[in-house]
Amino acid sequence: MATSRRFTGYPRAREGPQTASTKDEESNPVLRGWPLVLASNLVTRLPFLAKSVWTNAHFGEIKDIPGLEQYDYHFNPIVTPLAADNNATATQDIASENFPRQPADLTGRLYSATDYHELYKSGKLTPIDVVKALIPLISRDESGKYVSAWSETRVEAVLAAAEASTERYSQGKPLGVLDGVPFGVKEDTPVEGYTCFYGQRPDPSDPAFVPSTKTVWPVAQMQAAGAIVVGTLAMHELGSDVTGCNPRRGSPKNWYNTSYYTGGSSSGAGSALSAGLIPIAIGTDAGGSIRVPSSFCGAFGLKPTLHRTHTMKSSICVTGPLAATAADLTIAYRVMTAPNPDDPVQSSFAPSIPPSPTAKKTIGICQEWVARASPEVREAMTKAVAYFKDKLDYEVVDIQIPYLRMGQLAHSAWALSEGLDHLRSRLKDRAFSTVNHTNRVLLSAAGHTGAGDMIKYAQMRAVLMEHLAFLFQKYPGLLIVTPTVPEAGWEIHPGDEAYGFSDGNKTIRMMMYIWLANSTGCPAVSAPVGYAEPKQGVGKLPIGLMAMGEWGAEEQLLSWAAEVETYLNDTVGRERSKDWADVVQLAAESA
Repeated sequence: MATSRRFTGYPRAREGPQTASTKDEESNPVLRGWPLVLASNLVTRLPFLAKSVWTNAHFGEIKDIPGLEQYDYHFNPIVTPLAADNNATATQDIASENFPRQPADLTGRLYSATDYHELYKSGKLTPIDVVKALIPLISRDESGKYVSAWSETRVEAVLAAAEASTERYSQGKPLGVLDGVPFGVKEDTPVEGYTCFYGQRPDPSDPAFVPSTKTVWPVAQMQAAGAIVVGTLAMHELGSDVTGCNPRRGSPKNWYNTSYYTGGSSSGAGSALSAGLIPIAIGTDAGGSIRVPSSFCGAFGLKPTLHRTHTMKSSICVTGPLAATAADLTIAYRVMTAPNPDDPVQSSFAPSIPPSPTAKKTIGICQEWVARASPEVREAMTKAVAYFKDKLDYEVVDIQIPYLRMGQLAHSAWALSEGLDHLRSRLKDRAFSTVNHTNRVLLSAAGHTGAGDMIKYAQMRAVLMEHLAFLFQKYPGLLIVTPTVPEAGWEIHPGDEAYGFSDGNKTIRMMMYIWLANSTGCPAVSAPVGYAEPKQGVGKLPIGLMAMGEWGAEEQLLSWAAEVETYLNDTVGRERSKDWADVVQLAAESA
């Protein structure tokens, strides 16, 4: 049964080959401390060593897979859902009455945009009260407790926005549910007046690092709705890994357990949400960079369809929201995806339409894939899926996905190649002198990806997209469900803040599930589903569950995330981090 929606760029539906499951262990050396420093200096000076790193990562083996020549090159997986004639101008409502406040006595309750909105309307608090309570906690100038999550805070601009919002509320004319709500933006995303540092620590005189003169569309839409950018958020340098470890700028803290990383590369966003500082953050995701920190930090994160929020110079990277609640994730997504008249790709997307309440609900599980997760993660997923099946009438079907390992390696090589190109485009001949030791190793290796390899990666992408189209047409409304990451967290190793570290084997493992949505352009959402006991430190570790849907199925994914939230609240019991900041109380005390 074919999908009833219309698309441009939709791949032909063709079942992929039956490939044998492989659990090959990667053989990338773990480098930290002085061995990492030595390796980074050698690979940048000796091309044959960089080539050996590339070869050892198996990036050259995709071209030898038989049968790829039968597929077209798919360099950019742009699949655009088109509006039907009867809803060409439809938009989704973000009125506060459609997003009611959670019960006051709910265990582990977190503040939402609606909470702030109702407090402002009642006069109990003002946006000025809230930002004045936040600034001492997040400003690098004031060395606040939670400053590790933040890159910059322009205090005067924050206060000006808060004053304007407060005035609108005093006149009874707020712009909507987001008016006066604080949020942060990842530091690789242009915001007027803020510098995109990309997790780097450049020389202050470097002309490549200057304040942006224009705010990118999805962030500008949040601001147009009255939301207040209280600062830009720190990130893993260049977004090149999923830990959040940043030895040059300092690593953001995971406030659920500070002996574990936040995940990355939107590490500051994860940290800020885990601390309760903001209800919404804006991140980017080329290889799980929204979803991994969401999972590690107990938040919700949406990776939209490629180019859904705005068109980026990437075939794998998107801009999307992270949030404390499923409702706020939905609100942010709907605001961010307003059509941009200056972006012909983004503006051609059909408005998002929530699924019909009577639509059949189907979860697809690739058992051999899920089986590779840790026991505690598998257990959390099994319990949640049983709830969806027994309580919410989901049908659960077994599915197969070809080339799980080789497809992931193709994505990894592609992501590193894009990262190298972006770095060189920005910094020219200064590129390698400005990055940390780990990135020198990674990007030196990336430079050995050839045109022939990229062609084969593009054909591998075609295999996967056509197979997904086959599954989506066989099971209309299918959600492919996996853990977000196979482990509940990534332990911090003593001494890694000095030079960073490279553990390619663990990185590949942690990205086991998230890469497919980036490679094929499909949307995916991560939602907290449980907690695990830690192996070190104090504090339970959040576990994330992920669903990937058909191109343009964001509203279906958001509805699923809301169902997961109900399961978490009512069955598991949501937990706040041990260092959660009660921003509302702090604001009230200082008002």
